Amino acid sequence: MTLAARFARLPTAAKLLLILTAVLLPIGAALTWLGESGIRQSNVALEGRAQDQSRAAAESIQGLIARNALALRIAANGALSQGPAGACERAQRALTIAPGVSQSFELETANGVPICSAGSVGDTGELPIAAPGDIKVKIAPNLNGIAIRVGVIDGMATAFVPVAELRSAAIGAPGDVGSVALHDEARELRVLDLTDPVETQRFSQWSIGTGALFARISARDERITPYDRLVLLLPVLMWVAAALLTWLLVSRLLIRPLKRLELAVIRYTPGSALDLPRKLGPSEEIQELRDAFARAVARVEASDSEMASALEGQRRLVREVHHRVKNNLQVVASLLNIHGRSATAPEARSAYAGISRRVGALSIVHRNHFAEMEENRGIAMRPLLTELAAELRGGAPDAARSLRIDLELDPLNTTQDVAVAVAFLVTEIVEFSMLHCPTDPIELSIRRTSELTARLTLNSRVLNPDDDASEQKLQFERIVAGLAKQLRSTLDRKLGRYSVDLPVFPPLQ
Repeated sequence: MTLAARFARLPTAAKLLLILTAVLLPIGAALTWLGESGIRQSNVALEGRAQDQSRAAAESIQGLIARNALALRIAANGALSQGPAGACERAQRALTIAPGVSQSFELETANGVPICSAGSVGDTGELPIAAPGDIKVKIAPNLNGIAIRVGVIDGMATAFVPVAELRSAAIGAPGDVGSVALHDEARELRVLDLTDPVETQRFSQWSIGTGALFARISARDERITPYDRLVLLLPVLMWVAAALLTWLLVSRLLIRPLKRLELAVIRYTPGSALDLPRKLGPSEEIQELRDAFARAVARVEASDSEMASALEGQRRLVREVHHRVKNNLQVVASLLNIHGRSATAPEARSAYAGISRRVGALSIVHRNHFAEMEENRGIAMRPLLTELAAELRGGAPDAARSLRIDLELDPLNTTQDVAVAVAFLVTEIVEFSMLHCPTDPIELSIRRTSELTARLTLNSRVLNPDDDASEQKLQFERIVAGLAKQLRSTLDRKLGRYSVDLPVFPPLQ
């Protein structure tokens, strides 16, 4: 029997176990190798961290010595430059304003003979002679600090830094050092000792004070222990066990019942019966989900049926209202045309024609509004104004039969209220132009100025707000101003041009 045949005869649980073992074993080996590599890198990083902490403490002590040496040199050089008399007082005043430096010092001649002192310096006779510009650092003979001797012109100066200041410098450095000891060729000074007997320390030695002193500093030696290794690798084993158990539970209690429910839902089509499986395992939640889905589908189907019936009724009602309004407008336009043709006075015929043009503008807006209702995008201004211009040219008086209306229209959509106001505004301005300058062309443009606004502009030679003060012109101005207010905008009157802003719908993305 072949290996494939033997594998095929195994139970599904055994197959899954073998597959998971084959898949997870390389991953576990890789994670083990990565964990061990990470442990080695962590040990190296911890060693570097201990080294950095020791270096920081040594640099802090070095900075304290350098600061005291520099301040002492400046103070002594200024004090001795004016002679030995009163030199210590002058040096002490200079050191007083220097932050973080020792106030105990002694001034000597170039041969080491003391001149004066301030504070307690101790025996400085063992310190070597320092030439001008030179610095000598030694541990104090009584092992209570370090002595710093600097050479200046016409003498020397010696300062004493107590062990307390050295300890403060070591503790104030970044890191956590355990012990600090300073030593020169003859003496050793214990500065700090905070070591825990149960902790392993890592020692390092640093040269400070121009090589005259050496600092032996210890920091806690932290390493990854074998116990830590076990703790790091234990989650890998737990992950394998948890993954296996989770797969078994999820597969049997969730995945299989949900797959069956999913297939039943996929086979469902609106209008047909929803056939959901009756048995979906021991999970009560999945069974409740099945029942809730069935109830939701039933409610959706009932709601869709009601909405379809209501929508159809609404469409019939709107269509009926539209036909009634359209017929009424046609009746009114016909009556106005009949009375206009039968009128004998020119003023009456002109009045009937003006009213007929306004009713025609309203009828055009109504037809465009009904045509755009299905898309719910409002009224398209380009076809509305194009039809309105053709209607105005067709109903123009005999003197204005050759009237030309030039159109430059962006594709815009707006509400019915705005469209009605725009149609009436265009009708008023075009009619006024055709009655007073019937041979002059009219330019009508509408351009989008922002996402929600557009600008309507009409150009005609007759549009001059200053040259005509007749009652007819004043009434015309009042009408167009009122229509502009309906658009919630101000009519911009310029010589030969009227402009107004109107709200529009944002462009389609």
